Amino acid sequence: MGAPAFQEIDPERDCGCPGCVQARRSAAARPLSARFGGGAAARGIAVVAAAASAALGATPAAAVPTRAPHVPRLPHVPHLPHLPADLPRAADGDLPPTPQGAPTPLRGLTPASRAPATTRTQIINRAKVWVAAQVPYSVSGYWSDGYRQDCSGFVSMAWSLGSNEWTGSLASFGVKITKEELQPGDMLLFHNTADPNNGSHVVIFGGWTDYTHTAYTAYEQTPPHTRRGATPYPYWNHTGQYVPYRYKGVTSDTAGAPPATGTKEPVPYPGARYFGPGADNASVLKLGRLLVARGAGAYYPKGPAREWSDADRQATRAFQRAQGWTGSAADGLPGPRTWELLVTGKGANIPAAPGTSGTSGSSGTNGVPGYPGRGYFRPGQSNAYVTRLGERLVEQGFGRFYAQGPGPRWGEADRRAVEAFQRGQGWRGGAADGYPGPETWRRLFA
Repeated sequence: MGAPAFQEIDPERDCGCPGCVQARRSAAARPLSARFGGGAAARGIAVVAAAASAALGATPAAAVPTRAPHVPRLPHVPHLPHLPADLPRAADGDLPPTPQGAPTPLRGLTPASRAPATTRTQIINRAKVWVAAQVPYSVSGYWSDGYRQDCSGFVSMAWSLGSNEWTGSLASFGVKITKEELQPGDMLLFHNTADPNNGSHVVIFGGWTDYTHTAYTAYEQTPPHTRRGATPYPYWNHTGQYVPYRYKGVTSDTAGAPPATGTKEPVPYPGARYFGPGADNASVLKLGRLLVARGAGAYYPKGPAREWSDADRQATRAFQRAQGWTGSAADGLPGPRTWELLVTGKGANIPAAPGTSGTSGSSGTNGVPGYPGRGYFRPGQSNAYVTRLGERLVEQGFGRFYAQGPGPRWGEADRRAVEAFQRGQGWRGGAADGYPGPETWRRLFA
C-alpha cells in the first residue's frame, strides 16, 4: 500500500469561470511555503501526512507522487456560460489556458466514412448540431460522431475531416483568405506556436452581424460547451493573431453565395445584450424597422432609431402577444425566437389598432392607438402622442391649462392638465402625479 499523499486542491486548469481563474492567480502568487504551511489547519495536514507515512512504512519522500489526481473543489463555483458579451474580459496574459488534444483518428469511425468535399450549408448545419446538443468541452472526450470535444475537434467535425486535427494542423486543410473574403463555413485560427495550449483557438465563421463588419456570428467549442454567439472580429483576445482560412474541399452552394437580387439573407440574432435600456446600436434600429414592417408603426411616431426606447419595448411586446405568448414570453425584449420570426417574416403580424388616424370629435368616442408607454410623456419628449393627449384633455374640459393650445412637446401645462383629470377620478398622492399611465389613458379616451 503506498503512502497517502496530501495536498492543497488546485482549481481546474481548463475551467474559465471567475472562481477558478481567481484561484489560479492567487495560487501562483503565493510562495510554496505559504501554500502548505500558511495556517494551523494546513500545518496539521502536513503533520498527519508525516505521521501516516511513518506508521505505514512509506517509501522515501522522492517516491511520493508530487501531484494527486485533481479533485473538484467543494463547493465549486458553478461554471458560467462562455458568454464574453456578459463578462469582462481579462488581458491576454490573464486568460486561462486552452488545452487541446493532438491529432487522432476518428473514434469509432473510419476516414472513408467522411467525404472530403462539403458545402457551406453542410458545415454550418453540422456546427448547429453541436450547438443544439451543447456538447461539453473536453480535451480527451469524444462525441458520438467520433470527433474530439475541443475547439479543433469541433472544426474537424464541421469541415467533415477524416481525423481529429489540432490548431497546429488545421491550416493545412485550408487556404488563407482575407477578411473581406470571409463567408459562412470558413474558420478563424490562432495557433500559438510558443505555447500551443495557452491561447490557441479556432472558430467557425457564421456570417457578419451587420454592415460594419466589426462583429460576426461565431460557432465554437469552448468551456463549458459548444456555443454560437455574436463575437467581435477577429476574437475577444489575441486580436492580431487570428488568420481566416477557407476549407480546400468546400463547394459552392446558396449558403455562401451572395443573396439574389430582391432577396435578403436572414440576420443572425445578435444577442440579448444588444437590446434593453441603455442599448444604442444598429441592431435596435434593425429591430424597429422589422417591427414596423409587421404592423408596429403606431408605436414609432418618429420612426425607429438606434437608441433603445420604450417604443421598442412596447412594439416588441405587441408582436410577442400577437404570437399568443404571455407572461415572461411577452416581456418586450427580443429573444432568439422573436428575432427569428421577425427576420424570416414568419409568425403573426401585430393587429392594427382601431382608429389610429381618427379625427377628434366632441363626443370623444373615436378610437386611438393603444397606450404607448410612460416614456413618451416626460420632460423633453416631443411626439404625436403628447399632441393627441392634450387635444383629448381640452375636449374633456381641461383646456384652461394651455395658454397656446396643446402641442407635440411635453410641458408643465400637459402635466397639470393630466393631474387635474386624475384628481377628477378621485385619485390622490402618487396616483395623481400628472403623468399618464395605462389606466389614465384608458379613462381619458373611454
